[in-house]
Amino acid sequence: MTAVWIFIMRVSAAAMLVVGLLAVPQRVVTQELPLAPMRASGQSLTAAYEGWFRTPDGQIHLLVGYFNRNTEEVLDIPVGPDNRIEPGGPDYGQPTHFLPRRAWGVFSINVPPDFSGQTLTWTLVANGQLTQVPMGLDQRWEVEPYLETAQGNTPPQVKFTSSGEFHHGPPLGISAEYEAAVDDPLTLTLWATDDGQVDPNRRALEGAPVRIRWSKYRGEGEAVFSEPRPETDEATGETRTTVTFSAPGVYILRAQANDSSGASGGFQCCWTNAHVQVEVSP
Repeated sequence: MTAVWIFIMRVSAAAMLVVGLLAVPQRVVTQELPLAPMRASGQSLTAAYEGWFRTPDGQIHLLVGYFNRNTEEVLDIPVGPDNRIEPGGPDYGQPTHFLPRRAWGVFSINVPPDFSGQTLTWTLVANGQLTQVPMGLDQRWEVEPYLETAQGNTPPQVKFTSSGEFHHGPPLGISAEYEAAVDDPLTLTLWATDDGQVDPNRRALEGAPVRIRWSKYRGEGEAVFSEPRPETDEATGETRTTVTFSAPGVYILRAQANDSSGASGGFQCCWTNAHVQVEVSP
């Protein structure tokens, strides 16, 4: 039995899809090629390994996104047999809530310095279709998420208190923690700033130089935002929205900040993803 094994590699400003075959015992898998037309629902979900990078303090991280090939269907897949990273998993902090289409660098995995020659494999099953993507430290996959050298662009910086520390680039853990109650709106305030570098091949953003998008990343119930894409104050960089939860539990939300380079930037730069955790009581 065979399964289509999709590798998604980021090259310049476009994604390159490499297709291979992997034997999957005791399971028949059907999978359309990623270049097939996208549909509103019923399509597959694929991990997207963006590459690996070093943080300023020298730690090594795998940078991972996903490709939900549905144009409308949002997928919720809890960590377990249908959403697992192995060996050593199944939980490496991956999302359980998948928005339609492509999502870039939504989480990272810290690996030890001696990880060279090893791989982690993210397995996803959606709409009856299984995909598996291996992730390792091939030198050709090293990326630089903190600087786009051609333009000198760097990712937007975000913080969650007016006096807090700024975060930029890929998510490296939880940036802020909150408490809330079911059906009681929680106010989320974020401050964003950017270096102002503009790619001459792209149109500069009108108004504030940073755009923010909030979404649920993990959690049992629904998380409804009053403004998923709140306006950014040009003068202060402040944005504000509220989120309301339908059920108790621990949720992780994702705040994505983009400058004029767009959602995917160039060579894995320049955007910022930050995770915040909310403990919701009944």
